[in-house]
Amino acid sequence: MSVESLASADVASAIAGQHGVNLSGLGQPSGAIQVPDVWLPDSSTWLLRLQNEASGFTPSKVTSVAQSPLVIAMPEPISKQLGLQGKKVSWTSLLGQIKGSDGGPRFGIVNPARDASGLAALMSIGSAIGAGQGSVSKLVDALTYLAKSRSELRDELLESFPKATDEGTLLESLGAAPLSEEDVISYNAKRPPVALSALYLEPNSVPMDYPYSVLPQVVDGQKISAAQGLLKQLTSTTFKNEISAQGLRAPDGTYGSSFLAPAGAPAASPAITAPAGGSGEQGGSAAAGLDATAVSKVVGSWNATTQAGRVLAVFDVSGSMNRPVPTANNASRADVTKAAATTGLSLFSDEWAVGVWRFSTDMGPNHRPWEELIKITSLRSNRKAVQDTIPRLTPKEKGDTGLYNTVLDAYNYAKANWKEGKVNSVILFTDGENDNVNGITQEQLLAQLKKVQDPKHFVRLVLIGIGNEVNKDELGAIQKSVRGSGLYFAPDPTKITDIFLQAIGSRTGVE
Repeated sequence: MSVESLASADVASAIAGQHGVNLSGLGQPSGAIQVPDVWLPDSSTWLLRLQNEASGFTPSKVTSVAQSPLVIAMPEPISKQLGLQGKKVSWTSLLGQIKGSDGGPRFGIVNPARDASGLAALMSIGSAIGAGQGSVSKLVDALTYLAKSRSELRDELLESFPKATDEGTLLESLGAAPLSEEDVISYNAKRPPVALSALYLEPNSVPMDYPYSVLPQVVDGQKISAAQGLLKQLTSTTFKNEISAQGLRAPDGTYGSSFLAPAGAPAASPAITAPAGGSGEQGGSAAAGLDATAVSKVVGSWNATTQAGRVLAVFDVSGSMNRPVPTANNASRADVTKAAATTGLSLFSDEWAVGVWRFSTDMGPNHRPWEELIKITSLRSNRKAVQDTIPRLTPKEKGDTGLYNTVLDAYNYAKANWKEGKVNSVILFTDGENDNVNGITQEQLLAQLKKVQDPKHFVRLVLIGIGNEVNKDELGAIQKSVRGSGLYFAPDPTKITDIFLQAIGSRTGVE
């Protein structure tokens, strides 16, 4: 048996590559990393992201063997100055600090697409902000500010903390960051010039839950037996004392005598919940009942706010988009979609470029089913012009659905306008199925899509079905023909924004 210490993000990338996909934010996997038989990542969120993206990824024996609660790491001189040393803090109070105001500590974060502590922090921030009036603006402000001091690696962030206690150094250095309790203990164990305080959160955030996972390729009886034997050792009382010396708690939240508890550390943090089904035989919900959809939405919010991307948004304006949505006080599908488009656009940073099309039938010369409302253009200089297209997404009375021609033309347009170093995407919203007597057939569409794809100029096609009249088989056939594409459904059109964020936070998927 051989054991190797590797970053969870690097192993997740290798597993995703084995299944022919990439996890958002991780890039291409390194060929130097071999997919293990047993994996012990720092968080179940990695399993959820892989299950959402990689078909066939179903780990077994998923069992938490340790935990470390999320804390706010803050240099001791700052925590004492603010009167926070040894005290609990809430995300609601912290959000007042996460705005870049003069005089407050500078917050940082490890890229949530690559780090479980950063991801857990974003989930907590979203919960604290809620879904009320002005919530999107508050979320964008928080993410934008955190992104200014983000690090790609945890060690890189830790190096940003102050190395001296003079006022100038404290002001210029990193003043706070969401990290695990174990990170703080390990950092302080090295006796740095300025130790870190661990501010415990109330309510508790999702902890690092260290899920022991036997990966799907393990079918050999001898390996399975060895994996079971190792798990038995890792869940023993003796192991609890061993991990305490490393700054980790047992899954039930308690710790052994060798644990160097930071000031204010609770004697026990909330116990880790069992995976879905409770048997530990299959991967399921992570700690605190998280699911893959929630995780993808958080990654999507981060990507939209911090990444540089190019997207062509294509909206169905066929006559059926006038139909009422009972869950939205009978507002039309079009009106609900417009509201979702407004919200989605507000999340995109100025680094994005966005174009907008609308489609039905006979919207242009020679029976062309689509119309360009604005070409792909920079939001930094043309945000208002893009916003002004949204009220024009009005359904065409008696208009049918020229889906096939629109998909092909939109894909070719995005490919022709492809830019290196950007996320190049087409996101198409539709509530029906192809109905266009003057258009191409499904066979012609699929053949053309397979022909025009270029791995060196990758364009991600995302299809979002709205309502309960979508032809899932039709959209599924399109999705399967384009490598790395995504297919999502919103039976309740009021959930379009959630689905949109999930799509932005994923690289592939059918939901």
